[in-house]
Amino acid sequence: MSSVEEFRAEIRAWLADHLVGEFAELRGRGGPGREHEAFEGRLAWERHMAAHGWTCVGWPVEHGGRGASLEEQIAFHEEYALADAPARVNHIGEQLLGPTLIAFGTEEQKKRFLPPIVAVEELWCQGYSEPDAGSDLANVRTRGALSPDGSQWIVDGQKIWTSLAHEAQWCFVVARTEPGSRRHAGLSYLLVPLDRPGVEVRPIVQLTGTSEFNEVFFDGARTKASHVVGEPGDGWRIAMATLGFERGVSTLGQQVGFRREWDALAELARKNGAIADPLIRDRLVQAWIDLEAVAASARRGVDPSVGKLHWAAWHRGLGELAMDVCGAASTVAAAEPYELDDWQRLFLFSRADTIYAGSDEIQKNIVAERLLGLPKEARV
Repeated sequence: MSSVEEFRAEIRAWLADHLVGEFAELRGRGGPGREHEAFEGRLAWERHMAAHGWTCVGWPVEHGGRGASLEEQIAFHEEYALADAPARVNHIGEQLLGPTLIAFGTEEQKKRFLPPIVAVEELWCQGYSEPDAGSDLANVRTRGALSPDGSQWIVDGQKIWTSLAHEAQWCFVVARTEPGSRRHAGLSYLLVPLDRPGVEVRPIVQLTGTSEFNEVFFDGARTKASHVVGEPGDGWRIAMATLGFERGVSTLGQQVGFRREWDALAELARKNGAIADPLIRDRLVQAWIDLEAVAASARRGVDPSVGKLHWAAWHRGLGELAMDVCGAASTVAAAEPYELDDWQRLFLFSRADTIYAGSDEIQKNIVAERLLGLPKEARV
């Protein structure tokens, strides 16, 4: 048995032994559009994982991880998804900020922030998008300025679509710290506490009736001067590195969840007779073929922007197909006043798949300009 197979067997056995009792009730809970589900229970589960050394498995051992290879990380995420284990609550800290600090942070920052991520003692959110700087991130207007004595950054501005900010204690914020700078220049990557004066978090009610996205307002919020990752003014480079981690190996477990959704939808079509419609049958087959292509592309390490375009379109299309399989029942809420079933929630939330983590339009520009070398889009 190879080391990867041994690693896969180890995590599979651990999950089988520990997803029991109170944790067994968490199977399948949480995830996009459902982050409100059993949050405290999922937090307890993830701290249980941490106590047994199963958080941050891809991090170097010296930073609290297992130093797992790429193949072992793939095995971990696949087995976690196959076990129908609950959606992670610490993924922004573990998958985005942690690798960023390991790559670019100071030793002081690593010692301060990495251990609480490994232990799931501090949760993080991502302060990138703004009302006038969503996909066009370089247009950010949130400002950061050093206090007169140089000991703190003072942050003023607004972020939007901030996932799980209402549960997080910290936010990594892209802010403009050089007055008069434009676009990519003059930005800094600041680590800002959310439980201090000058910070207000307002949940945004989504189509699903839930609120996992938020607006975050900074009005004189303060953080230590040492809480800047990289050099002041070098925030764009750090922020782009974080996005690369966001679209990394953890998305491979996502394919397992997609397959589970396809299997359930095909079973529903058989049960309710929708499979008799040749158009429905053809679309189900095509969705299966396309999912095989998505998974194959992810495994061979396709460029993150290409991968994002691929899976986002597929998942949104599955939500549309689900509504047609459900038929007229898809238009009626499962219960008063606005309780949705799983298929309605999938359809509504998957509308966001082609927007969050980089909209389709931006991803296509990246592919055209950076991968294919085509002329850059004209910008004002």
